[in-house]
Amino acid sequence: MALLDRIKALIQATGPLSIPQYMELCLHDPREGYYASRPALGEKGDFITAPLVSQMFGEIIGAWLVETWRRMGSPDAFRLVELGPGDGTLMDDIQRTVRQTAGFIAAQEIWLVETSPPLADLQGKRLGDRPRWVRSVAEIPDGRPMLIVSNELLDCLPARQFVRTARGWSERGVGQNATGDLTFGLMVSLSADTFPAAAEGTVIEVSAAQEDLARTLAQRIFIDGGAALLIDYGRSEPGFGDTLQAISEHRKVSPLADPGQADLTVHADFPAVVHAAAAEGLAHLPILTQGAFLLKMGVLERAESLAAAHPEKFDALERQLNRLISPGEMGDLFKVVCLARPDLTPPGFEAP
Repeated sequence: MALLDRIKALIQATGPLSIPQYMELCLHDPREGYYASRPALGEKGDFITAPLVSQMFGEIIGAWLVETWRRMGSPDAFRLVELGPGDGTLMDDIQRTVRQTAGFIAAQEIWLVETSPPLADLQGKRLGDRPRWVRSVAEIPDGRPMLIVSNELLDCLPARQFVRTARGWSERGVGQNATGDLTFGLMVSLSADTFPAAAEGTVIEVSAAQEDLARTLAQRIFIDGGAALLIDYGRSEPGFGDTLQAISEHRKVSPLADPGQADLTVHADFPAVVHAAAAEGLAHLPILTQGAFLLKMGVLERAESLAAAHPEKFDALERQLNRLISPGEMGDLFKVVCLARPDLTPPGFEAP
């Protein structure tokens, strides 16, 4: 039975699904979930990530990792962890960059946290047997500092949606209409003061999954040391809005149209992530735009260096740089957060 039919049968048997329940089925159903069966990255796929836009992105992340390691006192053993490593491009570019620092290479132990078998396959083909693969952070042994990188993982973690109605707030869910098609509707009603005052029809999103990940990382960092760099599209201030979207072949499509055939995401709630990490004892570091972070870390100088070495690639490098840092491209939409203990300030996050 197709995933769409199984979802309809589940709704008929148990009632409407919450947005997190629906996203979990669409993305991770073992047979037909998007990440379980057909994730498609790159220009010819469904979406493109910053590491696939330009090698400069991964090189800057590599430089950030080396400098953070030095500020940690250059520990002689640590775990380099990537959450949701895509096709392995980011870690490959990181490794090409950090190999210039022999101490870092000797000290690192690479761990990849991946739940998608097809993507783990791609990572293995690109990176060989250097990494160790696990399905969750909990599977990584403790006792050593961790340097953690995550690019476009938070947006895959689901959020509940609540809609302001005339009588209060109601949770939004997925059910069926009179003709049997999937449709959005309202489920459980909440009191009017559950969330801040808002106009009727306003949507607010709450992602327990994003906050749980932040707490998990914070607890490990607080005890063992290290830092996490989280990059994703999302908000830097608390706010309202329906951000659930489905992407197929670089176009937005209906999230209800073809379950399992498109990537479903919500915006990262960075204020909630930072608050959850701070509650575990980590520092209150600023939320940066991707453009500001890359500029602080020297992406312009890297672009100039590449252009000088390869003049024939000047136009391509200019396009890549614009896509990474321009406010109209990834520059402002994507944000960068660092999780670290108060005794460590990684590069790019120093106080003004």
